[in-house]
Amino acid sequence: MRQLITLMVLCLSLLLALPASADDSIPGVTEFEQQHAPALQKYDGFFSFYHHTGTGKVYLQVPTDGQQFIFQTSLPWGLGSNDIGLDRGQLGQTQLASFYVEGNKALLMAHNTRFRASSRNQAERNSVDQAFADGALHGFEVVARSDNAVIIDYTPYLLSDVHGVSKRLKATDQGSFSADSSRSVVYPARSKAFVDNTELEAKVTFSGDGTGRYVNQVAADSDALTLHLHHSFIRLPDDNYSTRAFHPNSGFWAESFVDYSAPLGEDMQKKVIPRHRLNKKDPIASISEAREPIVYYLDPGAPEPVKTALLEGARWWAEAFAAIGYENAFQVKVLPDDADPMDVRYNVIQWVHRATRGWSYGSSVIDPRTGEIIKGHVTLGSLRVRQDMKIAQGLLAPFNQQNESELKAQIEAMALARIRQLSAHEIGHTLGIAHNFAASPQDRASVMDYPHPLVTLTTDGTVSLENAYDTGLGEWDKQVIAYGYSDFGGMPSEADQLARILADNKAKGLDFISDSDARPASGAHPTAHLWDNGSDPVTELQRVLALRQQVLQGFGQAQLGNDQPLSDLQEVLVPMYLLHRYQTEAAVKVIGGVNYRYYMNSDNPSDYGPLGAANQQRALQQLLATVSADTLQLPQQVQQLMVPLAYGSYDNRERFNGRTGLVPDPVSWAATAADFSLSLLFNSARLNRLQQQHAADNSVPSAAGVVNQVAKQVLEQWQQQPADVLRQRLLTTAFNAMVNAVQADQLAPEVHLALRSALATQQQKLASADQSLAQELAKQLQRFLEEGEWPASYQPHAMPPGSPI
Repeated sequence: MRQLITLMVLCLSLLLALPASADDSIPGVTEFEQQHAPALQKYDGFFSFYHHTGTGKVYLQVPTDGQQFIFQTSLPWGLGSNDIGLDRGQLGQTQLASFYVEGNKALLMAHNTRFRASSRNQAERNSVDQAFADGALHGFEVVARSDNAVIIDYTPYLLSDVHGVSKRLKATDQGSFSADSSRSVVYPARSKAFVDNTELEAKVTFSGDGTGRYVNQVAADSDALTLHLHHSFIRLPDDNYSTRAFHPNSGFWAESFVDYSAPLGEDMQKKVIPRHRLNKKDPIASISEAREPIVYYLDPGAPEPVKTALLEGARWWAEAFAAIGYENAFQVKVLPDDADPMDVRYNVIQWVHRATRGWSYGSSVIDPRTGEIIKGHVTLGSLRVRQDMKIAQGLLAPFNQQNESELKAQIEAMALARIRQLSAHEIGHTLGIAHNFAASPQDRASVMDYPHPLVTLTTDGTVSLENAYDTGLGEWDKQVIAYGYSDFGGMPSEADQLARILADNKAKGLDFISDSDARPASGAHPTAHLWDNGSDPVTELQRVLALRQQVLQGFGQAQLGNDQPLSDLQEVLVPMYLLHRYQTEAAVKVIGGVNYRYYMNSDNPSDYGPLGAANQQRALQQLLATVSADTLQLPQQVQQLMVPLAYGSYDNRERFNGRTGLVPDPVSWAATAADFSLSLLFNSARLNRLQQQHAADNSVPSAAGVVNQVAKQVLEQWQQQPADVLRQRLLTTAFNAMVNAVQADQLAPEVHLALRSALATQQQKLASADQSLAQELAKQLQRFLEEGEWPASYQPHAMPPGSPI
């Protein structure tokens, strides 16, 4: 027994002599630096990091106390395809994060900020934190440690697909890709450490099978896409920022979270507006400098004269800040040569190139705890300006005219006017401001609307672009800035001051309707439209159709330079032929339209209700004009110029599709334009609303009544010239649209029955006609009504892209 005890003591001694944990094998920071010298270069900053020039690795020094920070990813070098949506300067998700260190491992944790408790009771806050999952973004190997920090090998994560590139490529059907570490390296030139932020960047290659159409259009090698991915670690702002309450009519976006510590009877959903921190040096002074101005920096890569136009448009916002008592509080400068646009210290306006025209964006890095905007990041697509020039070229026919130089100057002036407006618009988003699509009927009251060029005819009948785009901020923009950025100095209460601004908006007749109401094809608001003009959408559509007809009658080779292939003329024709498309989208909302605004419970919604029957009937008649053969017939002299593509030219999305092979097909173009109007008119929600409104007021057109009016028009215009191919095509196009309407899943049952009944009536009319085409169409309708079969070939082609312009 004594020998056994002695053996046990000896074993215990040996165990105690072993290292207490694997951590004892991890060197200290000083030892780590000495081991890897002289190849290890240190960059001191918010999170200090090391770059090993021999191995190409990046090591990051992170705290062990769980210090929280903002983690931001971005894409400094993009793919150049609007369709794929991986653009230069694109921001990824903004996350509240921290490192959790245990033993020889560290986790980068993203914290769930959507569910919180604002209580001072730590146990109550913990109960909410523990109820909703956080996310471990990545696990790292600890390679060195000190008393309050560890050094981790950050390289694997830096070379990974942190931006979701592979998912995006798969979602857009471009092929299956993954990050290839063997063809990826860190990028020291754009990896920097500052006092309040640390920036790391890598050149990451995504390898795969690049089978997609868009990736093949833009990539040097469609199977190996090399992009840049950027990681930002940002110190949290101090606690001196004051949030500002969101209101549905404020014009701002909402940053929201659920507060589980809200008292019983109070709304748990808390909403604040996103905004930059801005305070007066002297809060009670009527005019004061800001403690720290808001400064935006323009990408020096923008060429002249675009650069000057971008600066001018961006500086419009200074007027709004001056109106609320700030002196020089909003500034715009050119980004210094040694500055990095990904650096969080700079609000930037980037000039981005793509293979095709595409959207511009106003994004922000926002503190998810408070809604404070830390960095505004504007992305402006360079081809937008050229699309405006193409529109102006089609309108003015500048080539080979006696005043050619004057007309070209007008074209450039219009395009630059649009660039100024676009610059102001996207900066508005980075200030926290939402779209206001009800502004255009209010004398263009906001740059936050989408403006279509206002084209007019002079007294001598020539086209004028003199007032194509507005200049400067609108009244709505100034009111929004007043709501979001006024420094009230504490007297009277902020809530009272904000209520006064909202009441002032109402008194001035400044309406606000944003994306969710304006964008859907089912939209019902009579003034919430994109790319429209005029106080009355129906009257404006009538005016635009007349303008379009005159432009088409005068369209010819003067719209194109002599040194261009004649086949390029179709790309100039497309926006002229479809000049009415956006105003059609506006006018159709009058049909089944409803007047409303964003009501609070204290409001009296007495103005809420359907639009008047007379106005709806007037809109319907104008919509019928957009599917008329007389409207859609391309003048013969223009058809003569629509020649096949010249050798060396290539088909693209800016041209119409057709059914005649390489030869342009104006008949199919007409069908495409007609189907656009009919699909809007026969939208399920619109027809459902019409049926309900008609039941309450039979002077409002019913769903079946709309179908019958369309059928009546296309039948009559075909019967006038039954041998005309275009009129034949419009006939089948219209009935194809009716069949699509009947088959829509969202159609209400009673409307479905009414439309089937209307189709049966039209089928009988066609069957009784003495023309063979009508009888064959009747057979197709009969087969659909009985068996649900309908020829797929009747479906028209999609329109060339419209938005954005």
